[in-house]
Formats: sequence, structure tokens, C-alpha cells
Amino acid sequence: MNKHIIILSSALISKSIFGQISNTQQLNGQTINPITTAVPFLLISPDSRQGGMGDVGAATDPDINSIHWNGSKLAFSEKKFGVGFTVTPWLRLLVPDINLYYLGGYAKINKRTTVGGSLRYFSLGNIELTNATGVKTGDFKPNEFAIDVAVSQKLSDHFALGVATRFINSSISRVYFNGSQGNAASTVAVDLSMYYKSDKFKLGEKKAIYTAGLAFTNIGAKIKYSNDQNFIPMNLRLGNGLKTEIDEFNTIGFYLDFNKLLVPTPPVYKYKKDANGNPTAEIEIDPATGAKVIEKGKDPNVPVAQGILQSFNDAPDGFKEELQEINIATGLEYWYNNTFAVRTGYFYEPKTKGSRQFFTVGMGFKFKVINVDGSYLIPTLLNNPLQRTWRITLSFNFDAASKEKEVIQP
Repeated sequence: MNKHIIILSSALISKSIFGQISNTQQLNGQTINPITTAVPFLLISPDSRQGGMGDVGAATDPDINSIHWNGSKLAFSEKKFGVGFTVTPWLRLLVPDINLYYLGGYAKINKRTTVGGSLRYFSLGNIELTNATGVKTGDFKPNEFAIDVAVSQKLSDHFALGVATRFINSSISRVYFNGSQGNAASTVAVDLSMYYKSDKFKLGEKKAIYTAGLAFTNIGAKIKYSNDQNFIPMNLRLGNGLKTEIDEFNTIGFYLDFNKLLVPTPPVYKYKKDANGNPTAEIEIDPATGAKVIEKGKDPNVPVAQGILQSFNDAPDGFKEELQEINIATGLEYWYNNTFAVRTGYFYEPKTKGSRQFFTVGMGFKFKVINVDGSYLIPTLLNNPLQRTWRITLSFNFDAASKEKEVIQP
């Protein structure tokens, strides 16, 4: 078994790393046509708190991992600074040594400004390189990583904006080119985000807080492997949240996120026909331009800005398929006395777009400055490579910042 093929083709389940090749298989009369990008590790949930709530994060409370979900949340942090570390074994059913590590932190400059940073490291394990005859020629340990720096600024007591810059590096190209000593591929990207948090208001006989978030993440240049340039996973995340105080000791929060990749949808290409008029496996080429002939959809080989705009109206099957490109995440978080948390959630991606569908559960503990969180992923489909995915996060938050007054609305 070629281990590197398993690792690279399965890095994000049904999401190929290279190219924009359409899959023309049918499911209930609809074309299976997932959107593919390079460096898909940027989409993996890096922490166990949001990971325990179905991968919601646009409008949840701020924490040390906020940069990944919505960096503008950092301005609402209740502590002056914090740091945390998460480990996530990945694709355990396929290989035993793929791991995602995430280190994040923040510091409040003043009551309205917070800065943060993170390091995401994706280790793809050890790969044995062989020549054409199967003789071992060495070992290779590919990896991918991203380094972030973020700033979050409150514009009012209820609203904040955030911006983050990201350097992305991937060394997997050497595996694809027979172990040659090629250079690692790299690119840069930015996140633009906003976050709203209401005052406390009365919800029936209880007190509640409403939150909302919007984040454009990984907006950046294409990454180049060999002679091909590939889109990175530019993403739009929109979320809402409602946290209610049941009584003095118990609170519960409900959260809902919508996600859409801002990347062109692969078109349906026209295939050549044989002498009997039956389609072959060879795509037809336009002799005038040398380009593949598109039967439905739009050309995905466009500049980044055009690709973002095109991603909203380029699905080969029209508006119905565009709606299928929106992933839905829902989450629930219960806290007892702000010291013990129980979480659950559900993530849904249509089967024609990758079929990531799973429940999550998680728990969390707070003891003075120490937070310990864990989560576990439960796929809804049997023999899913995401089975047995767990995350553990250890974080530290120091020196409580002055809390702002919250006004109860009548």
C-alpha cells in the first residue's frame, strides 16, 4: 500500500489536494462534485472546545483559539492574556502517525485592543520512498504549517473588527515528484472578521446574551506545486449564538454556523466519444486554445478575486447545487458554575460535496487559571476515516480584565 497516496488524497476526506477535477459520478440524479483546494489542513478544527460543538465558532465566546474561527472575538476576552495547546490525531483508521498540533495565544493591549498569534503544524507521518522497482530509497516526513498574527479592535462596547495575516508552508510536493529535493510551496493569506455581543436582555423569565460573527478566512494568493497553481481554502463563515442563564449556577448556549468555500466549483467537462457514440474517459480539448472543453459550469482557472466572486454562481447544476456548497454546523454548550462544561454538536456537508457528516461530544473543566477541554467525533456513516478523532486542549488564562457593565434590557 502506498502510504503517501492515502495520506495526501485523504487529508480532508473527499477533498483532493490538487487540481479542480470534476467527479462525474451520480448520486440520486445529482453529480458528485466536491470543491477541491490545496492545503486543506487549514479547514480542520484545531481545538477541542469548538470541536466538541460540531465545529461552530463564528459567534461562540472568545478563547485562546479564536483566531481560527473569528479573530475579532479576541477583543472581548475577559482575561489579560492566555495561551493554549491542542493535539489532534488525524485519520486514525488509515494511518497511525498523522497529527495536527495547534498553539494559540493572545494579550490585551488595553480595554479595546487585543493581539494574538497561533502556530498550526500538520505532521503527515513517515513515508518510505521507493524507486520504480520498489527498492527503498529513503524516508521522508512531509509537513504543513501556518503561522498567524492577529489584531482585534473594539469599535464599541458591543462590536469589534479583526484582521489576521497568515504564512502558509507545505512540503508535500517532494512526495509527488518521486522524492526529489524540490522546494516547499508557500503563500500568504489574510482573515477579515467582525463580532457582535449584546447586553444581557430578558428572554422570558431568564437573562440572555445574543452574539453574531462573520469571518472571511484564508483570503490569499494561490499556492504553486510544480507548474500548477492551486486555490487555498478561502472560506466564508457566518454564525449566531444565544446564551441563556438558567439560574445562578447554570448557563446554556446554542450556536449555528454556515460555511461556504470561496473557491470556484469544478465544471463538468465534455468527454470524447468513440466510434459508437459512447463517451470515453478522455476529455475533449479545444484545438484552438488547447483548453479542456466545458459542458456545464465555468472555467475554474481564474485569478483569486474573480474566483471568489465566481464561487457564488458557477455550480454546473445551478442554484440548487450552490446551496449544497453551504455546510451547516450546530452546537450546544452547558456550563455549571463556570467550572464544568458539557458540549455537543452536529456538522452537515451534503453527500455530493464531500459528505462530512458527524456528531461531536465534549467536556471542559476550569480550575483557577487552568482550562482542560476534550472532544470526540462520531461520524454518521460507517467506516468513515474520521472515526476515533479526539482532541485535547490545555490552556492557561491569567489576570482577569475589568469586566464591563452589562445592561439588562426590559
